[in-house]
Amino acid sequence: MGSHDDALDIVQDTMLSLCKNYSAKPESELAPLFFRMLNNRIMDHFRQVKSRSQWLQEADPARPEPDAQDGSAAEGLRALLSERQLAAVSEALAQLPARQQEAFLWRSWEGQSTAQTAAHMGCTEGSVKTHYSRALTSMRQALSGLWP
Repeated sequence: MGSHDDALDIVQDTMLSLCKNYSAKPESELAPLFFRMLNNRIMDHFRQVKSRSQWLQEADPARPEPDAQDGSAAEGLRALLSERQLAAVSEALAQLPARQQEAFLWRSWEGQSTAQTAAHMGCTEGSVKTHYSRALTSMRQALSGLWP
């Protein structure tokens, strides 16, 4: 998982969901069901992580990749860029209006569909599309000068 805390959160969420939704099931069916649910949560976690890292890379596709021969210097540079990128993304997100933030986070960060986002936000799919489009435009403008 990359983080002990993330792993514990996933196991806890899965256990709570199992108890809440399947408490009436026979005990013999609970273990296989739990492990299937846990596997699905883990896969969702990795999809979200992948989506987030892809979004950061897409912010500047022209940025060259450091040479593999650079060793630890390249790793240090990558870590520094990642910290700056995340700080810049956080700052740009904070500048968005609340509804645009919400649409952006549900769609880009959580990987939800337009319909799922609309249900979470309590609005129409058209409204989600508008908020998301405006958020993307603002984020692109805010992050355009991030890379040299």
